[in-house]
Amino acid sequence: MKTSRSFVKKTKKGAVLKVVREHYLREDVWTCWKDDERVTLESPFISQEALQSAPSSRLYAFQHLILPDTNVVLHHIDFLEFHAIVNIVLLETVLEEVKHRNVSAYKRVRSILSDKSKNCIVISNEHHKATCIQRQDGESANDRNDRTIRITSGWGEKQLESYDCRVVLLTNDRENKDKALASNLLACTVQEYAGSLSAWPELMDVTSSGDTYDGATTQTDLFSAHLSLSAFHENLKTGSVFQGTFHTQRDNPFEGHVTVSVLNGQVLIHGAAHVNRAVDGDVVGIELLPENEWSTPSDSTVLPEDEAAENEETERDDSSGIENPTSDKIRAKLDCSRKPSGRIVAIVKRNWRPYCGTLLPTNMKTSVRRLFVPMDRKIPRIVIETRQGDALDRKRIVVSIDSWPRTCRSPCGHFVRVLGDVGDKETENEVLLLEHDVPHQPFPQIVLSDLPAVPWIISDEEAKKRTDLRHLCICSVDPPGCTDIDDALHCQMLENGNYEVGVHIADVSHFVRPGTALDKEAANRGTTVYLVDKRVDMVPELLSSNLCSLRPNEDRFAMSCVWEIKPTAEIIHTQYLKSIIRSQHAFTYAEAQLRIDDKHKNDEVTKSLRSLNAMAKILKQRRVDKGALLLASPEVKFTLDDATHDPIDLEAKQLRETNSMVEEFMLLANVSVAERISREFPVCAVLRRHPQPAPSNFEPLIKAASLKGITLEVDSGKALSNSLAQAVLPGNDYFCTLIRILATRCMTQALYFCSGTEPESEYFHYGLAADIYTHYTSPIRRYADIMVHRLLATAIAADTTHPEMIDSRRVQEVCNHLNKRHRMGQYAGRASIQLSAQLFFKGKNVTENGYITSVRKNAVYVLIPKYGIELPLFLDQPSFSPPFVYNERAPSQVSGSVCLCTFDRVVVSVTLEEQDHMPGRLKLQLVEPKVHGAAVLNSDGQSLRKKRKVSST
Repeated sequence: MKTSRSFVKKTKKGAVLKVVREHYLREDVWTCWKDDERVTLESPFISQEALQSAPSSRLYAFQHLILPDTNVVLHHIDFLEFHAIVNIVLLETVLEEVKHRNVSAYKRVRSILSDKSKNCIVISNEHHKATCIQRQDGESANDRNDRTIRITSGWGEKQLESYDCRVVLLTNDRENKDKALASNLLACTVQEYAGSLSAWPELMDVTSSGDTYDGATTQTDLFSAHLSLSAFHENLKTGSVFQGTFHTQRDNPFEGHVTVSVLNGQVLIHGAAHVNRAVDGDVVGIELLPENEWSTPSDSTVLPEDEAAENEETERDDSSGIENPTSDKIRAKLDCSRKPSGRIVAIVKRNWRPYCGTLLPTNMKTSVRRLFVPMDRKIPRIVIETRQGDALDRKRIVVSIDSWPRTCRSPCGHFVRVLGDVGDKETENEVLLLEHDVPHQPFPQIVLSDLPAVPWIISDEEAKKRTDLRHLCICSVDPPGCTDIDDALHCQMLENGNYEVGVHIADVSHFVRPGTALDKEAANRGTTVYLVDKRVDMVPELLSSNLCSLRPNEDRFAMSCVWEIKPTAEIIHTQYLKSIIRSQHAFTYAEAQLRIDDKHKNDEVTKSLRSLNAMAKILKQRRVDKGALLLASPEVKFTLDDATHDPIDLEAKQLRETNSMVEEFMLLANVSVAERISREFPVCAVLRRHPQPAPSNFEPLIKAASLKGITLEVDSGKALSNSLAQAVLPGNDYFCTLIRILATRCMTQALYFCSGTEPESEYFHYGLAADIYTHYTSPIRRYADIMVHRLLATAIAADTTHPEMIDSRRVQEVCNHLNKRHRMGQYAGRASIQLSAQLFFKGKNVTENGYITSVRKNAVYVLIPKYGIELPLFLDQPSFSPPFVYNERAPSQVSGSVCLCTFDRVVVSVTLEEQDHMPGRLKLQLVEPKVHGAAVLNSDGQSLRKKRKVSST
């Protein structure tokens, strides 16, 4: 059946056109469980087993399906995701409106649809003769959609009559519910339905609305009203307001900045009133303050317990207004370092997401209102209503924000789910993966179905397409315990005195074909994430640890980059091959180093390693001469208990020549491949660039170094490299390493990009001093490398292109996604190290050397090289006599004759401070230099001074 829809449209010149569109309707419209399984209307909507597995409802004791409207999907997606909510009917009308209004919610709906246990049905109601309706005169689009949902609900009732099953319409729209009931349909609100499921009382918390309670309200407005979007866009045109993304300071949640492109810089936002209910990541509109009100960034470090008012504030009326806990009179004395400052006047797009954290304890046991503390210190505390407060104490839970009215001191939200006990290792790992948006669920069956059958055997047909390199003496060099081996090396002398050197990389792209479910899952994950005690793979383990891993004495597919190189490390010729290899050895860095150093060994593989090591030293020096930076980071290695996987030892990683040897040839391969694919694909090559940092990034480091008599030149990478090489402080052997660590923190983020989106002058990689660069050598753990492999295979005529590979716009979209995944994966890894460090120091009192990395108004940050951890040492304690005084110009902290500056060595004790209802926190105490009033700790980590005081009392 064909229908026509017409509407009137005005052209730019004012002419009126009548537009007619045809719409095709069917009587046998398809319904589906998921994308690849469909049933016709003649078949049952849902199996009898699935209907019987539905939760028991006090409202509807019979078999039924639930049909949520658009508002329920948008605002109660947590309810629909709850494991007990099954047999859900989703309409095409609802899905399209959700997709248009909230992409994040739409993605979560798609995840629900792909979960077979949810028994979801999708109905293409807009293409069925009985359920597609025309919009009436004077009827809004929203009213038309609500009417469509009601009509489809009634139509579904008729289809299910013979199956003894009914349809329940879920809607929180009172008018829609009343009209449904008037039409003899079953309808209720989400809260009513949740309350009828007595087996899951927590669903009442999941469905509680932030608008149903005040959330620490006052009688007066605490915040300024936000501009409407229309008013904001009008002001944006006149230049009186600006748009940007709000970023909160990592260690101070009461301050942040907005990067405004038209102002070519950042605007400081200081204080709760000026932040005006914005949350980290929100797209906001800002208004610049008068220049005499500009401020300077805070130089204080904030403890978690200082970040908001106490829990009691959620249970009392307080109209005293908002005070910034870190504000002080010093800010009134502005100097030349003050920054352009502003206030947030509009919220263009919210960045709210589910947050992990814990509930603060309360003395009011009967209160249902509780204060939730997010793990992310950049997020304000959230007020929720819960009737299961006692059960949630000392639990890691997930909470979502619903609203933040002007009269509320904190945002209002609702409980989503429990993750586990505070301090439990598995729970804490789950938390850090969720907080860093790391996809970590088991690979779905549709992805696993794309894997090759095992045992996997190389066919003769495939072998003929590849160069057989199994005769070469190839070996891999990796960290201990590495199972995802994606690179191997070989080196052999040629008759002309030159060397043939090969870098062989696992050919993951052979197994991960474009457009497959496996490919889409790998692209979404973007990178393998390494935690201290586990690995979250980008591709299934069959590939990562088996078929793609270049394990010794097993035939493997590889992409090989082979050079003819002079003994002076000059490249004569480069060749790229799809190959078959058989690695002969899998060394650790330490084992390879022992081979090189053992003068009694002269076998083929040892000679190969020595030649590679000699050339690597030449390559490294050549890069340094060109301006490459030799930076450092405080990396640590944990020794884990075999049974519990708890850390039993912690030490800084030891770097050997073999680390540098592997790194140099991986860098050389990356540069060579970047040159090749950029020539073949000048507008769609996947490359990696590292922008030069702004000189202002180095200002604190330059200032701190100058106090030690060290001059840093930062005009270019070459100048900085030379300065760092000459940075030596007599009597401080660690100074050279420390200044390189701090220089690393001044760098900008390296980024993946599509070659067609940037001019060639922007291809430069600042840290490596490379004109062009890419990632090619780790396709098991980086999706960018898989994209590069596909480009290279096409360039050497070993494979064909596919549409998305040569679409520069699409390639750049994927690069943006990979940049985010790479960054969040790094953050997750660091958080895992912090978590394991807490477990390691539990019950210990360790005294160690440390070095000051920065000086703040109330603290100094101390890096402990042995353990690779950096913590604040708070100096604003009343016990210090005389108290420490902060000198902003130095900067330094002075107490009597003791002066603490950046790079100074100190001795500190490290203990784990246990907290009720909250996770423990590592804490430093000053041991040396000695300051009167500094705490002295006993073997149990308790303060002797405090203990004596208690005894005398």
